Amino acid sequence: MKTTWPIALGIYLLMLPVTAMVPLLYALTEGRYPGLSDLGRHLFMSAHMAGALLFAVLAGVLSDRLGQRKRLIVPALLVNGFVLLMMTGPWPYGVQLLLRFIEGCAHMTVLSLAMTLAADRAAPGREGGAMGLVGAALSLGVASGAVLGGRLGAQTPEAVFLWGGGLMLVVALAAALTLRDAPVTRAPERLREVLRLTLRRRALLVPYVFTFVDRLTVGFIISTVSLYFATVMGLEPVRIGLVMAAFLLPFAVLTYPAGLLCQRWDPVVMMAGGSLLYGFFLAGLGFAGAKAVLPVMALGGVVAALMFAPSLVLVARLADPAQRATAMGGFHLAGSLGFMLGPLLGVAAITAMRALEWPPYPGVFVLVGGLEALVVVAFLPWLLRLHRATGHPIGGAREALPADAVGARRARGSGVTHDPHATGPKE
Repeated sequence: MKTTWPIALGIYLLMLPVTAMVPLLYALTEGRYPGLSDLGRHLFMSAHMAGALLFAVLAGVLSDRLGQRKRLIVPALLVNGFVLLMMTGPWPYGVQLLLRFIEGCAHMTVLSLAMTLAADRAAPGREGGAMGLVGAALSLGVASGAVLGGRLGAQTPEAVFLWGGGLMLVVALAAALTLRDAPVTRAPERLREVLRLTLRRRALLVPYVFTFVDRLTVGFIISTVSLYFATVMGLEPVRIGLVMAAFLLPFAVLTYPAGLLCQRWDPVVMMAGGSLLYGFFLAGLGFAGAKAVLPVMALGGVVAALMFAPSLVLVARLADPAQRATAMGGFHLAGSLGFMLGPLLGVAAITAMRALEWPPYPGVFVLVGGLEALVVVAFLPWLLRLHRATGHPIGGAREALPADAVGARRARGSGVTHDPHATGPKE
């Protein structure tokens, strides 16, 4: 754990500038560029996640081939800092969206590789603590950023760009001086093999799909819900920041304990049960009034921690060490795709409901919350197979779901025997 906390601190600082913009979304879009449509305001968040989507896997593949993480982390931090500083300029909105896209590329490169480095340094069987710690740092950074953004940008919204850009440059300097790569003991696979990783380790599809839906709902919260608080409830940026923090602080505090619980409890059960409860929270949020929204968001944060840490732990344990950066990149790819589509889903659902002359609220909340329950029901057979094969603790997780012929031959050739109770095909 001594080697993980500096990485966790860096992840915490990395998240501050990104989430500081959440309570200021209306001010940074409609306030700076009057007359934007609902789609235009939502694109401010989606542009960032489009860049993150592109680099979620690309950064992991390149890092695996180089066998290094720091070599990419430090330049990406510098790019992140300089782009944030440039966003203070009076650019046309199209240029601002392009800068957001570049910022997303740099941000996801750092986040994905920093989390991979934490997994690299974790002792076998102790991935739960490491992933719980970095997950807690990530969510705590999100919570802190929401509060700081509401206060720093209350008078001048562009202040979050100056503050965030300077912070990223300081973090880049600290990373260059202190960050150390973990030794890579195996050579990374070639690109064509990496692209088949998910097919060979189909069990990875489970946390990938769940994180896609989970992050889709987060994209919905930081865009549609943030605008809902500002336009329908009439909340000020400071109040929006506090409401967001009410959700994110319990999430942050409980993510690390949830990661530790994954070393005692089955993470598959935690992930599925947490997703169902989280869906109920999202649906209920649309019925909460201005006074009730704070405790409802706090309850949602408690539930969210139960599903976030288990998905991270599953990815870290299901992937081979030499493929861990690529597997974690796939995790972030799925999450980034969901995060990017979350705002678009929100605005599409609202537009469709208005076209049908239906009230968009609370209908859009019920729709998004229902997706969480739907994914649990749709993947229930896979969840049961993975649960039966892994038991407690995770032992045969990599063979829990069917592997292709290449993976099966490699396992047989390496002397690995198949569990007679496993559900995968035998040769």
